[in-house]
Amino acid sequence: MSVLESLTEWPVDHVSAAIITRDGVAEEFGDPVRVYELASVTKLVVAETVLVAVEEGAVELDDPAGPPGATIAHLLAHASGLAFDSREVEAGVGEKRIYSSAGFEILSEVVAEATGIAFDQYLADALCTPLGMGSTELYGPAGHAARSSVADLARFARELLAPQILAPETLANATSVQFPGIDGFVPGYGRHRPNDWGLGFEIRSEKSPHWTGAGNSPRTFGHFGQAGTYLWVDPELQAACVVLTDRAFGPWAKPLWSEFNDHVVSELSSQK
Repeated sequence: MSVLESLTEWPVDHVSAAIITRDGVAEEFGDPVRVYELASVTKLVVAETVLVAVEEGAVELDDPAGPPGATIAHLLAHASGLAFDSREVEAGVGEKRIYSSAGFEILSEVVAEATGIAFDQYLADALCTPLGMGSTELYGPAGHAARSSVADLARFARELLAPQILAPETLANATSVQFPGIDGFVPGYGRHRPNDWGLGFEIRSEKSPHWTGAGNSPRTFGHFGQAGTYLWVDPELQAACVVLTDRAFGPWAKPLWSEFNDHVVSELSSQK
């Protein structure tokens, strides 16, 4: 029996999931085209879109953005000092890893101004169209307001495993620790010292507790969302996992997510 079958026991009305390798979808569960709210998983597709803008020369990672002294890279890595949900400055640049959705709103504005294209349209043109992500839509703030399906995010996860849109070196940089040594909080999982992050991608490192499995490698990167959604990519396994639900993240999710992810890792490891 596939590890995905255990999702039938989750206390959610709907759940769709997929395990992805460099060759594509290895296993899937539920309706792959059902559209779910992504919440903060939105940040992954937004970050990739910003990186496309960097590669196209519209912006550069060290361009000023956000609070004085901050750059596009600082905003992507939650190192700008901005508050979570406002543009108030709570810390100096590079002092704390303050998870900031407001910073992603600024990023979308910076790219839109530089390109002359509304950010939602730029995301569609730069990412969704080339990957065939027809159900993915950014309909509001760039920190949390996108919808998508497992089928679409499986295509995106495959791009993260074997990049075609971004240069491999760009993705490698984005999924490496940026501004190392900064402490901070992972929403719902407490303070971590350090709280490692890439350019829009959370990096597992040695964080505990964490929403990925204990068996996931420290290089694992991705994001989870308050909508009850997550996507991770484990470079050591050369595999990824997407799970989308319609129940908001809460105490129900913490034990189930970690346990399920460990079972996925175990299954993938046994196949190597």
